[in-house]
Amino acid sequence: MIGPTTDMNDDLQLKTVLTSRITRQGKLTFAEFMEACLYEPGLGYYTSPGRKVGAEGDFYTSISVHAAFGRVIAREIAQMWRCMGKPVSFTLVECGAGNGRLAADILDYLKEREPDLYERLCLVLVEREPSLRSVQATLLSVHEGTVTWQAPDDFYTGRFRFSGCLYSNELIDALPVHRVVMMEDGLAEIFVTLKNGELAEEAGVPSTPELAAYLKRLGVSLLVGQEAEISLAAARWLESATRGLERGFVLTIDYGYQAAHLFAPHRSRGTLLCYYRHQVEDNPYIRLGRQDITTHIDFTTLADAGAELGLEPIWFGEQYRFLLSSGIVEEIEEIERSSIPEEEKLRLRLALKKLIMPEGGMGDTFRVLIQARAVETPRLLCQRGIGGVL
Repeated sequence: MIGPTTDMNDDLQLKTVLTSRITRQGKLTFAEFMEACLYEPGLGYYTSPGRKVGAEGDFYTSISVHAAFGRVIAREIAQMWRCMGKPVSFTLVECGAGNGRLAADILDYLKEREPDLYERLCLVLVEREPSLRSVQATLLSVHEGTVTWQAPDDFYTGRFRFSGCLYSNELIDALPVHRVVMMEDGLAEIFVTLKNGELAEEAGVPSTPELAAYLKRLGVSLLVGQEAEISLAAARWLESATRGLERGFVLTIDYGYQAAHLFAPHRSRGTLLCYYRHQVEDNPYIRLGRQDITTHIDFTTLADAGAELGLEPIWFGEQYRFLLSSGIVEEIEEIERSSIPEEEKLRLRLALKKLIMPEGGMGDTFRVLIQARAVETPRLLCQRGIGGVL
């Protein structure tokens, strides 16, 4: 476990909030601490202004690399529409859209290549960070009339009913997690407390029996001394996010593993990492509210939770398999046939290589899970290639 620490780069306001909270109510679960660091109104990493993604931010995502990523997803979305019988109304929902870049790439492609679908389309953005709406609106201004917004408190109630596709890219990895450690006498939870006025960790009796039940359901036995993260929030998010989905697909892109790999003995410290200005950090107790905190997600639990909600797992696999099967080769061929200078073509080839490289790139770091509700025997583009279901 990580010991007490301080850093002059801490957000003092957020540190004061957390210190006061611990003093008032006692130690926090790591999930409560992570929730505050990422989502405390006005102070959290994702609920305060500032560029998070790209060269000027703290990390890169697939959408930072090239528009081809969004264009391939758009190809698959168009195929989903066809699998549903080309309904006259088709709704896209993106949760955690950030600056709107992925949404823009998807809509640009559909407007250009799938006009029949585009005319029937409504894109709904669900975002916790209030200032991002104006950023998204500016980037998506050419699609005015197609894009609307839903506040999370409204969307997650299920009152908004829709058919189509709900998609997310690197959303679930930022949901708060509990941290546990196996002790000689059984499972303990890692809490956040104060020691000499500084944030520190303390192992204690788990805050909920759900943590032990989670591991038992998966058949996971941690070794003594092994730490792990448990996301109770992921399945709850899926349940609330799909309450209003009457018919259609859920497309999840994130980094993670199936449970057997995620909780393997060699991951003795779990998978929690922080990102700040493209530097990887394993200490979540510095730069409070100013660095991203993430963990790899458990795709086994996400698929199992979906099955209980009536979501059939359609496809699961590495990002490079999804992209190669769904159309990135066609995107690369179009670039090669274009009239842009050879030097630019080379730059784009190198950029796209990052998306599909299975080693040293993003190709096998990220995985894709597609689930469906009330769609009979869908045949998606990704099913043309190598992949499977959980």
